[in-house]
Amino acid sequence: MTLSQTDAGKEARLQAALIDFLYRQSYGSMIASLVVPWPVVYVLRDAVPVPNLLIWAATIQAMTGARWLLVRRYFLRSAGDPGIAIWARRFTLLSILWSLSWGALGWIGFVPAEPHLIAFVCIVLTGMAGGGVSSVAAHPPAHARVLLAMHAPFAIRCVMQADPIFSLYLVLQACLIVVSLFYCRINYRSLKETVALRFENMTLVERLEQERDRATAANQAKTRFLAAASHDLRQPIHALGLFTATLAALANKGDVGGAEARSLAGRLQAVIGSLGGLLHGLIDVSRLDAGLVPVERRPIALRRLLSGLDEEFGVQARDLGVSLRVVTSHAWVDSDPALLKRILDNFLSNALRYAPGGRVLIGCRRRGDSIEIQVVDTGPGIPADQHEAVFEEFTQLHNPQRDRQQGMGLGLAIVRRLADLLGHAVTLRSAPGKGSTFAVRVPLAPPAAAFPAAAEPEEATGLGIMVVDDDPLVLESIAALLSVWGYRTYVAQSAEELSRCYDQAGAPSVHLIVADYRLAGGVTGVNAIEWLNAHLGYCVPALIITGDTSPDRLRELSATGHGVLHKPLAPDLLRAAIRRAIGE
Repeated sequence: MTLSQTDAGKEARLQAALIDFLYRQSYGSMIASLVVPWPVVYVLRDAVPVPNLLIWAATIQAMTGARWLLVRRYFLRSAGDPGIAIWARRFTLLSILWSLSWGALGWIGFVPAEPHLIAFVCIVLTGMAGGGVSSVAAHPPAHARVLLAMHAPFAIRCVMQADPIFSLYLVLQACLIVVSLFYCRINYRSLKETVALRFENMTLVERLEQERDRATAANQAKTRFLAAASHDLRQPIHALGLFTATLAALANKGDVGGAEARSLAGRLQAVIGSLGGLLHGLIDVSRLDAGLVPVERRPIALRRLLSGLDEEFGVQARDLGVSLRVVTSHAWVDSDPALLKRILDNFLSNALRYAPGGRVLIGCRRRGDSIEIQVVDTGPGIPADQHEAVFEEFTQLHNPQRDRQQGMGLGLAIVRRLADLLGHAVTLRSAPGKGSTFAVRVPLAPPAAAFPAAAEPEEATGLGIMVVDDDPLVLESIAALLSVWGYRTYVAQSAEELSRCYDQAGAPSVHLIVADYRLAGGVTGVNAIEWLNAHLGYCVPALIITGDTSPDRLRELSATGHGVLHKPLAPDLLRAAIRRAIGE
């Protein structure tokens, strides 16, 4: 919506409120119209024919009744009734007729031979016109017409008289009209500002309520998230402790047999893999929430993308007894290939996991200027009231036992964040017993030339790497791993100690610094890198390793320009990060 459209909407809302105020304020003038005519009839009964006065008073009563009916109809109107402008015109028209009825008093009550009665009529008309300022100030066009209709008959009678005193009446009447219009304008401006301020306050209150509800929902979601994450983190750590205790007990009894060692090692690896998967999932969620996932959009050939998925998931599908069918497309779409593939990976993983022995189809449907990539399965289906819940963290409807072999419940939460990041719509159509269809809608793009494949980097050895970590076990393990890969390593638990070790080694060349984020004494990895760069006398590429998944912390680390790796650190990820940092 454009700014002009927004302003027009605000103005329309303001005018509607003013017309509503116009109708609400009309009750005062109607009450006066019911009472005032009868004292006027009594005062003028000897100078004006009584039948004329009674006809005039009856007309006033009839017009007042018509106004009352209009007001009642306005407040009882339905949504299909005419717009507010129609109601404004109706009010204006009926107000003019009502004013003309009052103005008729200036004609029939004009008795030149009785100056005091003329003054009385003038006072009555002035009083009724002045009282109308508050009742019709919300709609100035109505007020101007009411004034003219009410004073016109009296003014005409004054013009018809030869006595100069009536010219004075005309001047006085003109002054009263000008003053009345002036105060009507002032009242209108004040009323308009008051109504506008009320709307602003209402909007502010609505926004505050929305922010309060959003904060409450975020707090509740955070509580659920932490509770579920705490549970799923404790489970593998608990299993890890038991397996380690079992291994220690077997070792205390003597040599551990090869079969027993392999069995325990396999279980330990499975637990560590489960723990690492959960932590990396949490890191992915935090990186997405922190806005640290870059998007590199380009044209993508769906045929190549879907064929790759067929090859990647074909073996898994056969192992599960699932009939996987991939219907490719010659269309091209505009998206980030890695992030779009990750969305489809999650869709396919869930479909295969929850449809063992069933069928899974991935295909495309044209939707206007976009393509909807669908993953359809014959699984148990999802109730309609749970369609939103499945996109929340740690939600697994068909895994009440929290079997980690069936995932951690973070996949669809990551999908939702990735889709929001890419601006793609994600939909779910499912019903119990009828399977599920997950889909992502991606805009079409013109075909593009294929990107050349990147050359495989050659192995480079003998490069120097500084490592600082205040945990001796971590320091020892990473130093051993880097040495096996052929790097010269200089390790220590602080930047000062590392600089001394480096100087004792003869100050050889350093190509990379690897630092843990949280070091002893409140020192951070960023501080250590700055210290070491100053000691070396030149800037060296750096990697920071952290276990902190806070979005604020991730944004802070990203702003340093250093590479960031997350614990638990997979060796292949570390090696790839080192190669990127030093340009191997």
